[in-house]
Amino acid sequence: MQNRWSIVLPVAGLALFTLVSYRSAMVNRELQRSPNRYFWWSALLLDSDPLDRNPKPAALCQYDAAHCANWEVPGKSGPPGWSDRILVFSSLPAFLAGCAVVFAFGRAGIDEVLTFMVVMPMLLFTWFHLAGRLIDRWGSKRRQARSAPLKMT
Repeated sequence: MQNRWSIVLPVAGLALFTLVSYRSAMVNRELQRSPNRYFWWSALLLDSDPLDRNPKPAALCQYDAAHCANWEVPGKSGPPGWSDRILVFSSLPAFLAGCAVVFAFGRAGIDEVLTFMVVMPMLLFTWFHLAGRLIDRWGSKRRQARSAPLKMT
């Protein structure tokens, strides 16, 4: 059971990401009843149309407001919870890299929500796997040092 952390940490990290994403989806559902171009993932605002290629169709909305997309920025989703903070703090390098990728793709006009939801699980898995391997390696070296006989010279 030498490689337990390199398996447990990525699974736990992805489970935590799934939990935070699910809670964010529930909060977004409460904030906005109609389709919206913005998505709050914890305290991070993601834009599904960063170059504003699909502006709000005002003429169509005046006849059928129930099915009209809302292009206004929804209210703040509230402060991040403990699970959000634990996830971001424990994987800060992965989140910094992910935000850089999302920002770069957003500047090119690619949906930030989709990019975030595709890129972040891969980066989180990689980060937690590497962290788990380091912990496993450190533990293995400690076990070897404890079991090594002392030499008398």
